[in-house]
Amino acid sequence: MSKPKLLEMSGITKAFGTNVVLEGVNLSVDRGEVVALLGENGAGKSTLIKILGGIYKADAGEIRIDGEQKNISTSKIAGENGIRIIHQEIVLMPDRTIADNVYLGRELRNKLGMVDEKLMQEETQKVIDDLQINLRADQRVGDLTMGMQQLVEIIKAVSADARIVVMDEPTSSLSQREAEILFGIIRLLQEKKVGIIYISHRMEELFEITDRIVVLRDGVIVGDVKTKEAEKDSLIHMMVGRELDSYYTKNSHEVKDVALEVKDLSHSKYFKNASFRVKYGEIVGFAGLVGAGRTELMKTIFGAYQKSGGAVFLNGQQEEIRKPREAIRKGIAYVSEDRRGEGLILKNDVKFNMGLVSLSDYVNGIHVKNSAWDQMVENYRQKFSIKITSSKQLTGNLSGGNQQKIVLSKWLAADPKVIILDEPTRGIDVGAKAEIYAIIDELAAKGVAIIMVSSELTEIINMCNRCYVMCEGRITGELDETEFSQESMMRLMTKTEVKGES
Repeated sequence: MSKPKLLEMSGITKAFGTNVVLEGVNLSVDRGEVVALLGENGAGKSTLIKILGGIYKADAGEIRIDGEQKNISTSKIAGENGIRIIHQEIVLMPDRTIADNVYLGRELRNKLGMVDEKLMQEETQKVIDDLQINLRADQRVGDLTMGMQQLVEIIKAVSADARIVVMDEPTSSLSQREAEILFGIIRLLQEKKVGIIYISHRMEELFEITDRIVVLRDGVIVGDVKTKEAEKDSLIHMMVGRELDSYYTKNSHEVKDVALEVKDLSHSKYFKNASFRVKYGEIVGFAGLVGAGRTELMKTIFGAYQKSGGAVFLNGQQEEIRKPREAIRKGIAYVSEDRRGEGLILKNDVKFNMGLVSLSDYVNGIHVKNSAWDQMVENYRQKFSIKITSSKQLTGNLSGGNQQKIVLSKWLAADPKVIILDEPTRGIDVGAKAEIYAIIDELAAKGVAIIMVSSELTEIINMCNRCYVMCEGRITGELDETEFSQESMMRLMTKTEVKGES
């Protein structure tokens, strides 16, 4: 008789009202196995994981661990069964140490019943060293990069004797180096016979790190294949239920005059002597490792951060932009990488969010032009194929791809001349990515000047006309599309000397 799997979820069904989110889903993970859970936003992945984690209760089906049926009705019971979920949104206490965060809620105590900080740091350091991460248990979490904070979440899971670990978009905040550290940790966990469910929209890493790929579409499993036998195009077809004729959309457009020029722009902390230009109808990429200063540079241009030197020119005229509202007034839009924290008000509805930037067009004192506002929302809903039941639907309840389309709609309603897109496809599925790329290409065709900050080099290579590369707060090189390659970009991403400097 064969040994039962480490985890078996059988016939899992879940509905919210009349909306059936999962229907008879079967998912298994064996000891030391890494199983990818792939699917579009809204396919049911999050619901399935929340059922495993004890946050939701399934309407039907069962969960077995080591062949024994379990009633996982709370997150506490999930933890007692060795289930740990590492969510995409990092939830840590920035003012506390790594050790404090790792043992939060289960603090170690001495014989007097007092919290034993020394013992917690010693035990945490053992896990850190075992996972071969270059961190100290006494480091303050707020001083770490977002990528390293993601690794702290993993340390937290492992220290609690996890047997089944779910990783939800674990590399979305990681640099390439940090991602390699993560992959090393996953291999160590495999050696310890930990089962891993790995959720990611980055197809390339699935082929590098997983053993099996399970595809979920509209609440039903439509594919379960060994990774070594899987093909990217086939997986995409299973996910979206159709062929994506053109994943990336990049057409030749007329490039006109310089829209935005930056000369020797500096910030006292984040970057120095940044100079570049973007023309109307052009898509210009910004590549670099996490911490290179790309986002900070863009936020300074937008007026969210204050410059320490240099100048910004629009249409050849020098501008002093001290606040975001001044940038908006001058025709600059900034689509943040953090759409949930900075791009949207999740507890408000779609209509409110779409009208945020252009509110003065629809509200004058106590008079609200509801008809015009509703028409704008409907125009963008149709144009971008936004999946909503009504304009009054809460934005926080939508998928990542639909949220990103609402962010873009919000800015486009203000008719900007320059758009800064900071990680525009982070955390969204391939179908939604293809739609976002088509939107970006259409904007370029209309003569909008576009800056695209992206950690996905393939995205820059396939969408941009030119690319600037940053390393440690400096622009270390400029490439045109004839020079694009991941190798050439990586060389500049790790280059610390800038031409002309001693």
